[in-house]
Amino acid sequence: MEKLSISDLHIILVEPSDTQRKIITTLLLKEKVKEIDPVSTLSEAMSAVKAHGADLIVSAMYFEDGTAIDLLKFIKENDEFKTIPFMLVSSENRISKLEEFKQAGVAAILPKPFEPLHLSRALNASLDLINHDELELELFDIHDVRVLLVDDSKLARNHIRRVLEGMGLQRIKEAENGAMALTFIKDEAFDLVVTDYNMPEMDGRELSEFIRFNPETTHIPIIMVTSESADSAHMANIQQTGVNALCDKPFEPTEVRQMLAALLGNE
Repeated sequence: MEKLSISDLHIILVEPSDTQRKIITTLLLKEKVKEIDPVSTLSEAMSAVKAHGADLIVSAMYFEDGTAIDLLKFIKENDEFKTIPFMLVSSENRISKLEEFKQAGVAAILPKPFEPLHLSRALNASLDLINHDELELELFDIHDVRVLLVDDSKLARNHIRRVLEGMGLQRIKEAENGAMALTFIKDEAFDLVVTDYNMPEMDGRELSEFIRFNPETTHIPIIMVTSESADSAHMANIQQTGVNALCDKPFEPTEVRQMLAALLGNE
């Protein structure tokens, strides 16, 4: 299938403020986006998606008829629309408010106001989700790499799986928490573990410690996916467990591609 470029994107822009809609539309036009469908409410956005779909949804957080999480879940839980990338644009900076979006698999989160560079990066991250580009490895056939994906959020697992599948990874097994992952690891061989940090029963740190200190699994590369800041005390502790790479949520394809090439491309 022919790859899309930014100029090919059909974007639904969901923003309650007339002024903000005009500002964001202008910035999108400067990035060479040609088709922008502006709406001001969640109900209008859902109607637009149902009527003609979209390549990307760019949405504010708060509306008179709900919040963007309602729209995001509508998209992600509908088989027809779940592959549409979702970009959040908001002045909200409370971690607790943004966490749900990160867990649900947004393509990008942009602050208000944002710089053109931020928008360009977010648009390219969205394109990476749309355009599949298989990763070529010297030592592996990417199709044969066995991945264990561990996250207690189904929406997050769906998003991460989509990113990995877009790079050619096909053998992906999912676990809802570290305890379930351990049962799989004891019975099956894996070439890579991609795990969330915050999970019930057994978190990503405990799972990573088991993998790293068990002689039979110590060789398996581990990517830890987290929405925590890199300089937090938790992250410092995680790095001591032998995690090979830390990846932020949103789970960006470009960053992940570089990690996979480094982890799987060397003996």
